[in-house]
Amino acid sequence: MAAKKNSETELTVGQKAPVFSLPDQNGKKMRLSEYNGKWLVIYFYPKDNTPGCTLEAIDFTKEAPKFKKAGIEIVGISPDSGESHCRFIEKQRLDLTLLTDADHAVAQKFGVWRLKKLYGRAYEGIYRSTFLVDPKGKIAFVWYGVQVIGHANQVLEKAKETQKKTLKNVFLAKNDFVEPK
Repeated sequence: MAAKKNSETELTVGQKAPVFSLPDQNGKKMRLSEYNGKWLVIYFYPKDNTPGCTLEAIDFTKEAPKFKKAGIEIVGISPDSGESHCRFIEKQRLDLTLLTDADHAVAQKFGVWRLKKLYGRAYEGIYRSTFLVDPKGKIAFVWYGVQVIGHANQVLEKAKETQKKTLKNVFLAKNDFVEPK
């Protein structure tokens, strides 16, 4: 599938997250709809067992208990096979759900399958990016072109901040009243 121009596909805050159905590392189909009513972090990464992707996955695993305590699920997506994901999880002792997007269709929908350049060679691949999805399935925050070090903590802090704002807005909306005359 050919990569589109970045501006044609980038998602923004407030948009509905693109629906998807992808196999996890064990072959079980996972759908976005399974996370309805929950906060979800979706992070796209290029390849299992590569230096940057390994650091990112390990950091998300280290922060996983804090994400769980805050009621936030984490899902990683790459083009790698389920078998590759299983080896990656086992080798790095990861506590994550990893999904396989072999044909890049979901990456394309999220605007992260892009033309990249390395050492003067152009190729298509995953543009490391992360999405925070709210319980209604809308994009609450987007990180494109992620720098790996410290990213998992950055996502956790932004997710908690966004949750607080959302709760405050819900509280204010429920407690609006009209003063008696």
